[in-house]
Amino acid sequence: MRKTAVVALGGNALLRGNEVGTIQQQEKNTYDTCINLIKLLKQDYNIVITHGNGPQVGNIMLRNEAGYNTYKIPKMPLDICVADSQGGIGYMIERQMKNILTENKIRKNVVTLVTQVLVDKDDPAFENPSKPIGPFYLKEEADLLARINNFVFKEDARKRGWRRVVASPQPKDIINKKIIKELVRKGNIVIAAGGGGVPVYQDKNKMLHGVEAVIDKDLASALLAYEIEADEFFILTDVPKVYINFNKPNQQQLDFIKVSDAKKYYEAGEFGAGSMGPKILAAISFVENGGRETVITESTQLGDPACGTRIIPD
Repeated sequence: MRKTAVVALGGNALLRGNEVGTIQQQEKNTYDTCINLIKLLKQDYNIVITHGNGPQVGNIMLRNEAGYNTYKIPKMPLDICVADSQGGIGYMIERQMKNILTENKIRKNVVTLVTQVLVDKDDPAFENPSKPIGPFYLKEEADLLARINNFVFKEDARKRGWRRVVASPQPKDIINKKIIKELVRKGNIVIAAGGGGVPVYQDKNKMLHGVEAVIDKDLASALLAYEIEADEFFILTDVPKVYINFNKPNQQQLDFIKVSDAKKYYEAGEFGAGSMGPKILAAISFVENGGRETVITESTQLGDPACGTRIIPD
């Protein structure tokens, strides 16, 4: 029986840090990332692909502002913007995956699902926005936008500028997990939970409502992975392995980490809140909920069965 893997594409899968984000740049980056997923298919994996949307959803919201200011087009709420980004990014990944499958003479269906993810409307994250979206601004630009739009901005940990931050509540449930599980078990490549999923909450009558938030992509991907009983969870990033004492003379790469050790390193501040920290938390979450292992690595390493840093049960 084939193994099932959820593969979370990192932010650089579609847009590199030094790029403006033209469609040509994003499509090339998508192709370059997705071609590495063939290595998993050749290792007999069925795969679900998830992805981030930070730059894209930020740009969608800027188009919101420009459309209103110029043409008085009504602004759309953040959940609609997330759904828009899921559709656009999912389309790019789906098309490039189909092209790559054709080049490799592999016959598989690829399908993109706009995915709603349940959150708690009383999550304390709504009182402390922390998830960065959109482009970087100078301090003066950020202050102006904050006054005009009642946005919240925070300085980037790597001093690259100021970015808008929004609430990032914990994902509680993947609404369409059953159909995702069914599709992937039948051998289809499924693109789901893009950008962490469209955040929704349930009222007392079990009706669903959108909410102004962005869910962490890696945490939502971990939730999806164990809800569909995936065997492995791959988190693709821009480094081949995880390090402790990162960028210090005693820097050390990690090949295997038990969950208990991963928690100790996290609590000791070894993993940055805006970079590796959420990935480690997602890795721990998947393994603690029954997953076999989480692999954190760079996409070009996927052909190596021993690639990356592997988080395993104690």
